[in-house]
Amino acid sequence: MASSTTSPAPQSTANGHGATGPSSEARASAAARPPGRDARLDNAKFILIALVVVGHAIEPISDYGPASALYYWIYFFHMPAFIMISGYLSRSFDSSSMRVEKLVLTLAVPYLIFWTIHQTIYTVERGGLPDTLSVLKPTWTLWFLVALFLWRLTVPVWQRLRWPVAIAVVISLFATTADLGSTLSIGRVLSFLPFFVLGLSLRREHFAHLDRLWVRIGSVLVLGFTALLAVPVSDRLSRDWLFWKESLTDRAIDPLMPSIGIRLAFMGIALVMTVAVLALTPKRRTWYTSLGAYTLYVYLGHSVFLILLKASPWYDLMSGPVALATTLSLGMGVTLLLCTPWVRGCMRWAVEPQPTWFLRQDDKGLAHKEAEARKRTAEAERSSV
Repeated sequence: MASSTTSPAPQSTANGHGATGPSSEARASAAARPPGRDARLDNAKFILIALVVVGHAIEPISDYGPASALYYWIYFFHMPAFIMISGYLSRSFDSSSMRVEKLVLTLAVPYLIFWTIHQTIYTVERGGLPDTLSVLKPTWTLWFLVALFLWRLTVPVWQRLRWPVAIAVVISLFATTADLGSTLSIGRVLSFLPFFVLGLSLRREHFAHLDRLWVRIGSVLVLGFTALLAVPVSDRLSRDWLFWKESLTDRAIDPLMPSIGIRLAFMGIALVMTVAVLALTPKRRTWYTSLGAYTLYVYLGHSVFLILLKASPWYDLMSGPVALATTLSLGMGVTLLLCTPWVRGCMRWAVEPQPTWFLRQDDKGLAHKEAEARKRTAEAERSSV
């Protein structure tokens, strides 16, 4: 998730005694280099993907009070936060051939692979084919890949608008008043749209405000208050409000008021909690900073693991605090396991496939570059004989 990242910046070397300073060309070249990876964002991505796994893992035991409160607290903000970071990391998408091909290879193809894996497991578990085999209906967690694919295709449009965030909020609210169905998870695509567009609108200097002392103190208070808020909310409010996918017209309350007001309240909670988590996330490198680059492996891999786990007797063997503690440990263990090099090596064919053979060769595309690389390799081999 949030797979578009900047490349690490080269480390500069200090001039030795008597060495001449860098030329104007060197300074210009250094200024043109892309900025390095943001350690804060990588740290936040790992924290958020761990919360995704934990949230999905404790869902079957959320009838237990503390597990339910934790589940609601995680779902208040974890996907909006991830989506905002994804929007920020999508700012360079320009609809060029290479960008579109990369979008297909990193989102569309993995989606088809894991959709097939999910449906195969469901078919075996149920002893028959599911109700629909349409690839336009995402299975469980795969809605995010569809949403990110569609959001990134619209990046040039949002970058041309004068008030993109306000327009996205209006679209999101109007979308809740119509029954959009489950095709392409369009309900979630439109409901979460403001967070993606907000991420697109952010700049690196905006993150500097997170380091202010009053922001950090306020962030602790926000997370503490929302943790307390999750307790009564988990008892009184339907989970449908957390998933952002269903129309407000099928609720037991008026679809306009107070439904729109509740949706706006959830938007506000998600936004302030996202800011709070980012403010409290270390901006220096930590032991898990490098793991933030592998969120897509965790996101796709944990879905298969948990589908299999839910089909097993695991959740029938425990209950209460033991089930919660054990499942939390399991969720964190799975997150770390899916980040290990050997697991990523086994999953690379599905998470980062390179089937450029089915793409048209374009002089600006990945397929052309691969063909050129193969041609150079062949020529080098012939010349060495």
